[in-house]
Amino acid sequence: MRITVFGATGGVGQEIVRQALTAGHKVTAVVRDPARLTVTGEGLEVFRADVRDPEAVRPAVTGRDAVLSGLGARNRADAARGLATELTRGVLRAMDAEGARRLLVVSAAPVGPEPADSPFFDRALLGVVGRVLRDVYTDLTAMEAELAASATDWTSVRPPRLTNKPVTGRYRKVVGGSPRSGRVIGRADVAHAMLGMIDDRDTVRRGVGVAY
Repeated sequence: MRITVFGATGGVGQEIVRQALTAGHKVTAVVRDPARLTVTGEGLEVFRADVRDPEAVRPAVTGRDAVLSGLGARNRADAARGLATELTRGVLRAMDAEGARRLLVVSAAPVGPEPADSPFFDRALLGVVGRVLRDVYTDLTAMEAELAASATDWTSVRPPRLTNKPVTGRYRKVVGGSPRSGRVIGRADVAHAMLGMIDDRDTVRRGVGVAY
């Protein structure tokens, strides 16, 4: 499979690249600074470009089986100016121009619906986190609106708090919702989940909650 990864120097992005190469896929990693990409391997193409320029990244999505994105704001200042939305819009425009269809992105659990049977403590915690990271979730909500308005076969993967735990392959997944009391997941397992959803038609144009 030929895969393009945006945000390939980030925590989730590098895990996507690493696991995809291990699985034998051909991977194009789109980066602004190649020096920040620590993953190497046979089948890896490093493509240097600014995602905000759709014309510049069009060659990176041409003829690909799937595009996976770990793009997002690195801090609340970036979120306040809508960076995740801006960058994802660039990816969508490039894909539209090249007729590329399959897209999977990283969002966040609070953007999706809360489980109906969520315990009181979880609801209270979510409210606190939502206030503290309001700009981040506003940005991601706008990003998901861009996905919904696009012609792509998108999937928005919505993890809770991220850790650097090694890949386990053992986590819960809820299409159209979030796992009950799902409070944490490793970046490596988010990458694992995204790669596993590429051919999962049940996740197309849906949000998917993932958590331990």
